[in-house]
Amino acid sequence: MPESPQHPAVRLVDLRETPLDVAEVLAALGDDASGGLTLFVGRVRDHDHGLGVRGLEYSAHPSALDALRRVCDRVAEEHDVHGVAAVHRVGRLEIGDIAVVVATTAAHRGEAFAASRALIDTLKDEVPIWKHQQFTDGTDEWVGTP
Repeated sequence: MPESPQHPAVRLVDLRETPLDVAEVLAALGDDASGGLTLFVGRVRDHDHGLGVRGLEYSAHPSALDALRRVCDRVAEEHDVHGVAAVHRVGRLEIGDIAVVVATTAAHRGEAFAASRALIDTLKDEVPIWKHQQFTDGTDEWVGTP
């Protein structure tokens, strides 16, 4: 069970080995004051660097969930949002699987868009989650490792 985030606008933060559910994220952000809800869903694509992708595996450092919480808290502090949610998958994923869902709500769309962009970009830059891609030609690649 995910721990409670510190900033009151942060409603859902988790890393999971099980499939992600967009409806869960939307439900966590439901409120009558938000006129804008921006949702980003990252999925496993079938290609990268001109090569076919068979699948991939995400690994997370033991500190990754805490880092994700800090990123969500910072986005909530820096943007005028009503709600923030971020859930990332770890483990083996296949083509088309959802790898990450982030969303924010705000009174207006502009702030929701800005906050969601900051959330996914900062998550990718700062949260220690690494992607191991397997290509159809038999090669592989690690992405995001230190």
